[in-house]
Formats: sequence, C-alpha cells, structure tokens
Amino acid sequence: MSHSSHRLRFTAEPRHIDVNGHVNNAVWVQWMEDLSTAHWEAVAPAEHQQRYAWLVTRHEIDYRGNIREGESVEGVTEIREGPRGPQFTRHYSFRNEAGKAIVTARTRWAMIDRETLRLTRVPAEVAAPFLPVASGE
Repeated sequence: MSHSSHRLRFTAEPRHIDVNGHVNNAVWVQWMEDLSTAHWEAVAPAEHQQRYAWLVTRHEIDYRGNIREGESVEGVTEIREGPRGPQFTRHYSFRNEAGKAIVTARTRWAMIDRETLRLTRVPAEVAAPFLPVASGE
C-alpha cells in the first residue's frame, strides 16, 4: 500500500507572526520539516527510523499568499517519484481556508546512516511504502 502523501493542519500562533503581520518565511520551512517528519514517522517501520535520518540539501519555495494569526492552512507533502541515490524529492502545498495554494515548495532530502553519519543510497524497501502507486494497479 502506498502512503505517498501526508496531511497536517497548521494554525498561525503569535510566535509565528513577523513584523509584516503574517507567518514568517522561516516558519513555513519549519512546517515543511514538521510535515515531512510526521510522514516519515507515520509510514516508516521503527527499524528504518532507528537506522536512517534525513537532511535537507535544497529548498525551492514559491510564496503566493500568507495567513495571519489565528488562521489555518492544510499542508500536504507528497512524493511523486522514486529516490535517486541517497536523495528523495518532496513536494509541498499549503492551502488556506478558501482552498487556494498560498505556499508551494519542492525540497530535496538526503538519507544518512545514523551509525556512520554518511550519505547512503535509499534502499528499495525504505522507498517502497512512500512511492505512488502506478495507475492501473
């Protein structure tokens, strides 16, 4: 069974708000990490979580809107394609209450072996539960 996407709801708290009165850009990045971590913890078996960790190698973020204190967004992360060596790409979309995508992003994550702290190729058994199911299956 594929679990290629994961959703969480985020609500802007006073600590998230910048001088412009809306969610700070750094908070959006933190929410992406929270969403990715929740997805990994929800899907990956305990032995994979104990053996491997992830680090970011690249963020690409498009800001098309924002929210203010007390407002919420639904964040979705999805994995659309398999890994390349040690790297997996995640896609993100944060939609406001009206359903408009106000922040979208693509982040490249690299897998490291917790014991050696070295990059390691993503094993097929680690990737499999996160990959989208091909149409027609």
